[in-house]
Amino acid sequence: MTGDEADLGQAMPDATSAEKRAAMVWHMRAALNVAALQCQFEPTLLTVSNYNAILADHGTELQGAFDTLGKYFLRVNKAKGVKAGQAALDQFGTRTYSNFATVAAQYGFCQTTASIGRDALFTPRGKFGDLTLQRTRELRNSLIPWGEQRFPRYIGRDRVKMPRLDPICWNKKAEWVAKKCGALDWPPAAGVGIANR
Repeated sequence: MTGDEADLGQAMPDATSAEKRAAMVWHMRAALNVAALQCQFEPTLLTVSNYNAILADHGTELQGAFDTLGKYFLRVNKAKGVKAGQAALDQFGTRTYSNFATVAAQYGFCQTTASIGRDALFTPRGKFGDLTLQRTRELRNSLIPWGEQRFPRYIGRDRVKMPRLDPICWNKKAEWVAKKCGALDWPPAAGVGIANR
């Protein structure tokens, strides 16, 4: 990873290699921050405590990345002034966080960020950027929904027909009354159950 890849986030025209690396570090920090907020449904992932520990351990490097990004946005918006540079930095931050807001791939994202967060705790100070370069592709791939997450992808599509459960359709022996409710279409044919989708 170099920071030039199109699917990593926002384009940074005329950025130096140090500025691209700072952007990647900031992307990873943003992802871990979103995970700390979004993955609390599973406390054993430790996303909150790991994120807080990362801020303490790698705070100097994270602050350096933020300062580098600030200087980049001031430099590329020099003609428009300091206010425009700050607005561009704010917009960059907002869009970066929005890139990691996920619902359809939340389980994969949470597992991946938990693993990255755990590795970051054991990464020596000053080497968070190296970890970022190694794990960013994995992080981006975790945002792609795949497989069964918690429920089928499209609840309601190819829905299994359930029999009517109101008392008029059943006699005292718990048998279906076809005269009142029509033919019983239950159980469904093989291959249409939720587990078989």
